This record gives sequence, structure tokens and C-alpha cells, in this order.
Amino acid sequence: MLDPDHFQVNEAWIAFKLNDKPIHTERDGDYDFIALQDAASGFILSTAPWPAQTAEPTQMDSRRLLKQGQAHKNQWPKTLFIPVGQPADDLSAEAERQGIKVVRIAEDQLLLLIGETRESFRKQFESGVWE
Repeated sequence: MLDPDHFQVNEAWIAFKLNDKPIHTERDGDYDFIALQDAASGFILSTAPWPAQTAEPTQMDSRRLLKQGQAHKNQWPKTLFIPVGQPADDLSAEAERQGIKVVRIAEDQLLLLIGETRESFRKQFESGVWE
């Protein structure tokens, strides 16, 4: 299992889906959310919603997510971890275009790093319908 102590700040990022089930909005329908988090600090660099009826964020959404992450330190990480089974073809391709090594890893290996973030998101957003 990966631990924050295994990394330096901005050495590795993690891209992961925040929600287990789609978040319903009255006006725009159901959405899923992705987070980009620094592996060492746990800092959330960026988040992005995408329509739940699509499998993954678009290329444009992926580019924006990564650019927002890069804006915090004005540099790219060496590695981007993405859980196995999480659709992220466009995100992977965009990261590789920026020279970032993409590593697919079992989600249970990331739980120490992302578990608290997911739990916080669940408590805040999965309890109802949003406008």
C-alpha cells in the first residue's frame, strides 16, 4: 500500500473518482466527480464534474484538470496514479503528452492516500439532490 511518506510534494499525483454513485442535480441531471490530489501532501489540486452518462471526463476536461493542478506549483509531477478499472483514456493520454508517466494501480493500494478525501466528499455531497 502506498503511503504519503513515499513521496515528495509534487512528485506524484493521483486522479480518482470521488463518488460511488452519481450526484443528482435537479437542473442538469447526474454527475460524477474526479479529483486530482498530490500523493505526498493530500492537497486537492483540482476537481471536475462530468455527466454520469459518459464513462469518463472528456479530453478538454482532462486537460483542464491537469492544467489546474500544474498551476499550483508551476510544474508537472513525474507520475500520475490512476486506479485500475477507472476509465481514464483521455486523462492518461493528456498526462503522457505532458511528459507524465501514468501508472495504473489497484485502488486498494491508494486507499491510505485517497480514503479520507472520498469520505469527506461522501459526507458533503452524497446525502441529497443538488440544484
